[in-house]
Amino acid sequence: MTGTNYLTGAEAMVRMLEAHGVKHMFGLCGDTTLPFYDALARMDHGIQHILTRDERHAAYMADGYARVTGKPGVCEGPSGGGATYILPGVVEANESSVPILAITSDVATTSRGKYPLTELDQPALFKPLAKWNTSLDDAARLPAMVRAAFRAMTSGTPGATHLALPFDTQKAQVDEAEIWADDRHRSYPAERSAPDMDAIEAAADILARAKSSVAVCGGGPVLSGATEALRQVANLLDMPVATTVSGQGSIAETDPLALGVIGSNGGVPATRAVVDQADVVLFIGCRAGSVTTERWRSPGRDATIIHIDSDPMVIGANYQTEVAICADARLALEALARALEGRKDLNTQGGADKARAAWDAKLAAFAPLAASREMPIRPEAVMAALMDILDDDAIVVADPGTPCPYFSAHYRWRTSGRQFITNRAHGALGYSLGAAMGAHVGRPSVKTLAVMGDGSFGFTCGEFETMVRHKMPITSIVFSNAVFGWIKAGQDAGFGQRFYNVDFNRTDHAAVASAFGVKSWTVKDPEDLPKILKQAIEHDGPTLVDIHSQQLHEAAAPVSEWVA
Repeated sequence: MTGTNYLTGAEAMVRMLEAHGVKHMFGLCGDTTLPFYDALARMDHGIQHILTRDERHAAYMADGYARVTGKPGVCEGPSGGGATYILPGVVEANESSVPILAITSDVATTSRGKYPLTELDQPALFKPLAKWNTSLDDAARLPAMVRAAFRAMTSGTPGATHLALPFDTQKAQVDEAEIWADDRHRSYPAERSAPDMDAIEAAADILARAKSSVAVCGGGPVLSGATEALRQVANLLDMPVATTVSGQGSIAETDPLALGVIGSNGGVPATRAVVDQADVVLFIGCRAGSVTTERWRSPGRDATIIHIDSDPMVIGANYQTEVAICADARLALEALARALEGRKDLNTQGGADKARAAWDAKLAAFAPLAASREMPIRPEAVMAALMDILDDDAIVVADPGTPCPYFSAHYRWRTSGRQFITNRAHGALGYSLGAAMGAHVGRPSVKTLAVMGDGSFGFTCGEFETMVRHKMPITSIVFSNAVFGWIKAGQDAGFGQRFYNVDFNRTDHAAVASAFGVKSWTVKDPEDLPKILKQAIEHDGPTLVDIHSQQLHEAAAPVSEWVA
């Protein structure tokens, strides 16, 4: 009879991550994490741990990694301040339906209530912000709780999970026989929900009779890998396909039926008109939130709504819904395509003509601005230069502020799938650099860009050291205009141009990045822009281009509330 073999809790955590196929994790050391780090140092596990400069960016890296790999991202940090710093990345991933696991070490359970340094009620802190979370107070239950975290992350609507790992749990015994994983939860979405076929047939009936239907895709089709099924449905119906900012990549924007981004951030009057005139709107993996719908004005209340989403609470939250299809986007669209294929009563809707007319109108306004040689440099000129230089498989990660609306409206993505990443749930500044680093680790064979304003640069520049240490050939682009531009544009449009506390001194971003070891350029003349961007993108190490650009309130930003 053989005896029981035991691991420490820290060793068991390493083995459970290994069992779930984890190859990379991002994090930052702390006193309460010492046993876990020691286990990582001693054991043979095949996990590359990337030391970050703060916990927030560890979570953003896990987010970017998960978005491009189809696998959960893993980040970790210590107790106290580390747990609070990692929160922004957890809530952004969770609200964006991106699966990341945040592990935060904690004080010993025996120290609770005795005022130990860094004591914090971690489960209470994370409860409203994560899909699932717990504290691993019982070492014997650690493997089961890690399995639960991966199951929660990857099944249903994906999301973020959190595990608190107390110091004494890391040293306690765990039965080695409990170390196993369910392979289904190594990737997402796992255990997809199939649609109700009666709802599919009802949707097919409505869409077949529609005269001017339109699909509006949120992030769901990209997350679920539904791009081919979406294209089939759109082609069968001759239906234009619009996307939210998060939904970019649902369809190649060069597809004849692609309408581009709609809504207040990146939409233009020509794209909005197609939605306003639709008699049937098919929402797919889309929450129909304030930005997408121009504060619930577009589509109008007369349109018939069909809604596909994996989360039943999303469907019908903002619009009276004729047909609700609670299912995985790919399975729902595949079923809808099959239901439509045999029908002889499909209306010809002129979707390609509508999409082409919208793009023509958009490009007519864009072209002269992109060709402008004004100084400071117009953001449109940056978009035009990048479209000429970047390969189709390049990944662009954009911060809120100046980059997001310009990429959403004007950068025309030539392939479907995950090429564009931006944080549309909570819009925190400083996201793009960390997420770009995670995306590079997850997809190292393609070029990755991190695009930010100078406000975001101030939130994130410490991670250039991490980028240089790991020799990541990421190109960072800074729109430098010495202002929190989004807020100043709002003050310009809606508050009588009373500009209050939004301007700051210009930073020499190229000099700062160079101090970290990043090869850097500053561009003030638009004539120099294409040449320098090409040099930066082709360089085999980290690069940064600091572009002196227009302030948003002086530019032709595609943000409807400012135009109005």
